[in-house]
This record gives sequence, C-alpha cells and structure tokens, in this order.
Amino acid sequence: MSHPMLTVKQAGPLALIQDAGRFGVGHLGVTQGGAADWIAFRWANWLLGNPLESAALEIVMGGNLTLVANSDVRLALTGADLAATLEGQPLAPNDSFVMQAGQTLVFRQPKKGLRAYLAFPGGLDAQIVLGSQACSAREHIGGLHEDGKPLKTGDQLTWKGSSATPRQLPQGTQLPLPDAVDTVLDMVLGSQAAHFAGRSLFDAFNQPWTVDQRADRMGIRLTGKALNSRLGGIVSEGIPLGAVQIPPDGQPIILMNDRQTIGGYPRLGALTPMACACLAQCLPGTKVRLQPISATQAQAAYRAQLLKWQ
Repeated sequence: MSHPMLTVKQAGPLALIQDAGRFGVGHLGVTQGGAADWIAFRWANWLLGNPLESAALEIVMGGNLTLVANSDVRLALTGADLAATLEGQPLAPNDSFVMQAGQTLVFRQPKKGLRAYLAFPGGLDAQIVLGSQACSAREHIGGLHEDGKPLKTGDQLTWKGSSATPRQLPQGTQLPLPDAVDTVLDMVLGSQAAHFAGRSLFDAFNQPWTVDQRADRMGIRLTGKALNSRLGGIVSEGIPLGAVQIPPDGQPIILMNDRQTIGGYPRLGALTPMACACLAQCLPGTKVRLQPISATQAQAAYRAQLLKWQ
C-alpha cells in the first residue's frame, strides 16, 4: 500500500512549507523564516491536535494551487479565504475537514486576506535544516527539496501522523485578518524615534498608510507622507521581526520573517508580533494605521494570545 500523500497537480505562485521558524542562527546571517501569520499557523495545528510548531503549508494568493489525495486524511485550514474548494464545493477556513482518496483541493484567489495555512496530521515531512523545516528563499534552505523554493507541479506531500484529534475553534476566536475600513497595527517606539522630526512623528501615527506592491516575506513597504530622520544612516545593527525602517525616501519598510539579520537604516520602532501577523494578511492597496503602544502593553497582548492555546 502506498504511503498517504497529497500530490501537487498544479503549483500556485507561492506555496511554502513553514514551521515556527529558525532561531539561534542569526549570528550566522541566517534569517528567522517561519509562518508569516504565526497566529493562523498555530490555530491550524491546534485544530488537528498537533504540536503548535508543526510544519504546515503556507499558501499565498492561491493561484489555482491544486492538490490531489491518494488516501483519506483530515486536514485543517485557517487564515485567508482563498476561495478554496474541495471537489468543487466551497471550503470555509478556520476548521478541519476530511479529504477523501481521489478528491481534489483547489485554492483560487483571495476573497479576504492573503495567506492561508493548511495543516496535516503530525505536521509535514521535510528535512530539518539548522533546527527548522521552514523554507527560506534567500538562503536556499528548508522545504521539501531543502532549497527554500515553493512547491512545484508533481511534488508529493507526506506527513508524520497517522490520525488527527480534531477540535473546533473556541467561540469568538478572532484571527488577524485586515479590517475592511481601518486596519490598526500596534508598534513599540524604538530609541531612534527621538531622531525623527516632530512633524514626522505626528505624520507616522496620524495618516493612513498604503501597503505597496513591493511586498514579500522579507519586507513590506508602506507609502504615504514621507518621514524624515536627522540620522542619515547608522552603524548596521541587528533587526528584529517587525522593525520599521525608514530609508532615505521616507517611506517605511516593515521587516518580516525573511528579513536580513542586520541593517543600517534608522528605525522608528517595531510592530508587535500580533501586528506582524495582521500585516502578513494585507493585500497591496490595503490601508493601515500605525498606533504606538508601550512595551508592557505589547508583552501583555502577546502573553494573552499564547494563553489561548493552553
């Protein structure tokens, strides 16, 4: 009997194997990687009773990604609504479902959000590289073929578990999808904020920013009224997830999971982990606002999120 698997009948533009990320290797110049919307990713694993950091599939845009099963399997889908269908029938996100042998699962185009997460019993099979299975295109590591590249037609996905322990999302659970009117991104100011003109600090938090087309897993550019720093440049330093860099053109760049490990542009601060998850779901053209909060508030919100999975 053949091993249970899903075969990629048609590859979408960007379907990546991701887990919680690659940590403890920044001194080697290796980026963090991992699921961009870490909250939706964890809920997908939670729905199947998996360890929360188990490798899953991060599907960006959909783009007619088509998967065919060779045996029955229970999967979980969270995050963006990418107009997924199972045998032509609409499949709502944020739940688990059974895919039977011979059935076809298709992801088409975004209806709300940008990234969907598909979890498998026990997590996906892939080689562990530097402590993680996460795809990192910049370093060409991780993923199905250990080259950091997206799935391609003909690839076969296998998983570690033989069965799942399905759950339902708790009543009232909110996943970090952008709001249709006003998406607010919490941000903790950094020490270099003092080097920005008062007018720029006002503009940073009192205007809508537009998510630019120039956006990927490394960084997301926001466009709006330019911000000005009295620092022309700084000595390169470590860059955390969500760092808000201000290059010479004054348009913020939010550094995401596949960011470089050091950089020399002035930083206004950093988005909270919760805000990074939300930004990862924003399509180009989405309007967002930056909102300053304290480090204490950010830590409390993060702890509250972690408690939801206990």
